[in-house]
Parts: sequence; C-alpha cells; structure tokens
Amino acid sequence: MKHLKRVAATALLLAAACLPAGAQELLVGSYNIRYRNSADSVKGNGWERRCPVVCDLINFMRPDVFGAQEVLKAQLDDMEVALPEYAHIGVGRDDGRTAGEYEAIFFRPAAVKLLEEGHFWLSETPEKPGRGWDAACTRICTWGKFRSRHSRRTFYFFNLHLDHVGVVARRESARLVLERIREIAKGAPVILTGDFNVDQRDEIYTRFVGSGLLKDSYEHARYRFAENGTFNSFRPESHTDGRIDHVFVSPAMDVLRYGVLTGGYWTPDGLRLPSDHYPVFTALSW
Repeated sequence: MKHLKRVAATALLLAAACLPAGAQELLVGSYNIRYRNSADSVKGNGWERRCPVVCDLINFMRPDVFGAQEVLKAQLDDMEVALPEYAHIGVGRDDGRTAGEYEAIFFRPAAVKLLEEGHFWLSETPEKPGRGWDAACTRICTWGKFRSRHSRRTFYFFNLHLDHVGVVARRESARLVLERIREIAKGAPVILTGDFNVDQRDEIYTRFVGSGLLKDSYEHARYRFAENGTFNSFRPESHTDGRIDHVFVSPAMDVLRYGVLTGGYWTPDGLRLPSDHYPVFTALSW
C-alpha cells in the first residue's frame, strides 16, 4: 500500500510538471482609452465609434489584469457591458467617487482573486482629492492585491496617470508611488502600469527603473513586438520610438512576451485608431 501511495504521489508530481507553461502565465496590460469628448466626435474619433473596437481588442487578448487610464464614468459603464468577463476597481479622481477620470484596474475573476484594494492621490495630501505641486490636473493611483488562481501567487497591481504638464508633479508623484509600493506591497511582487507622460529617456523613467523595486518589461522581454511607440495622436501613419505607456514589474518576475498593439479599424472614411494611445500587453511568470 505504501508503494502504491508513493507511485500515486510521483504520478501527481509528473502531471503537474507537464502542465502547459501558459497555465502559469499572467497576462497584464496598460491602455489609455482616451476620455470621451465632443471634439473627438467631430473629428470622427468619438467614443461611440471607438468603444466596440477597444472592448473587442480586450476580449480577444483576454488579459488577466490591465490598467486603464482616462476612463470617465459613462465609459466605465459602457465597458462593464462590453467586457462581461471583467470586474474593476477604482474611483473618480475629482471626488473619490464617480466624478472625473478613473485610473481603473480591470481583472478577470476567473483568473485572479481580488484580496484588497485602495487608492491615493498624487499630491501633498494623498488621502483626499487634490491637485499636487505644479500639476495641471488632479491625479490618482489605484491599487489592488490579487491572487492568481493558477499559480496561487499573490501580487500587487498599481495603475496611474502622471501629469502631462507639471515636471515637479511628475517627480514628486514618482517618489510618492515608490514610497507607497514599499509600504503597501512589503516586498511582494508588484506590477505598475500607466500613462507616465514621459518616455524611456526621461529622468522620471529612470527613477522607476533605478529604484531597485521595478524593471521595464519592454527591456527584459524574451520576445518583443513593438514596432512603434505608444502615443499616436489618432494618426495611424505616425511613428515614434518613445514609449510613454509603461508596464513595470518586480525584478524577480520573468517577462515572457511584450507587445505594443498598433492595429486600427477601417471605416468608410479610412483607417482609424481606437485610442490616441496604443495598448501594451505583457506575459509574465514567476
């Protein structure tokens, strides 16, 4: 009987070792979906036209978790309907409830379990709404603690949108975010996504990758598909090597694949893009 038990245990170990690698992967992403406004509609880039494309892309890629930026409440409601596999966390940046843009974190409950959630403002008063330093807008960071249902690993996911004007605000926000990552994650694996409004040549980028807490998934990917930068201004023909949308991860995480997805959609008046930013996706493992 003992021999049979040993054989059974060995068989279980071998079966686990032969599981497909994808079962242990975590697919994450970052997508600035562009806030809904009437000026875009006049130019043919209205949210009502873009929303189905944005959501079809997400449903096709099926990331386990992704950070979305510039999401207004009405857009959040639309995405809830069009992304039936997903739940989300986050609050409006203007009042901590529903006003203003969300830096929402979407996740598939079938893939990951939400354990904790929170947010803080990128300002001198992080616990309440307010504009920080020389920022042009109120800015917020959303975070969640998750457990992968496949690997049983626990990790933290932070999502933000740094200011597009304030240099001091970006610098101080980076300092604050790194400080909060240390306090909240306490050494656990971390993923940080967002529109940082700076590319890989900027001092703010260097602050994150030089912190010892994070590395750039682009730089460390085994396989990479990134034929363009991440900001496109709704111009399919534009080219840049600047990446202002980043996925930073803990040094211990293995970056299997990284991609900037530059696909558009055709309309009677030509090729259009679903946002003025391209989405970024990366496959990770521990």
